[in-house]
Amino acid sequence: MDRRGYQQYKQQSVNSMTPGELLLLLYDELVKRATMASISLDKGDFPSFEMAVDRCVDIVTYLDETLDHKYPISGELSRLYEYFTYQLGRIKIGRNKKELESLRPMLADLRDAFHSAEKDAGSQGKSDLV
Repeated sequence: MDRRGYQQYKQQSVNSMTPGELLLLLYDELVKRATMASISLDKGDFPSFEMAVDRCVDIVTYLDETLDHKYPISGELSRLYEYFTYQLGRIKIGRNKKELESLRPMLADLRDAFHSAEKDAGSQGKSDLV
């Protein structure tokens, strides 16, 4: 398989996405990594667990850093991201499955909210969630 062709295809796909689609891609990855952390913790694969949690923190940090603070909701989202980062740190240090399982639905709910907003914006001819 020609790996360069696949990489070019992937790059083209990302470059042609709207800001809203890119945001949803980040949230999908965040939820996926949180799920991977949970599975790794169940298996006792602590290096994979820690890598997945670290990636979650990286994504949440990126989401927080890219907020446009001219919108009032940005302050609320920033506080929510701060909470997620704090919880992910606690989850990683304590290898706390219970806390991880309570955080995962929050991440999925936020992703779903942005997905609904993206659909609404798309139906109105706009796609500017970020």
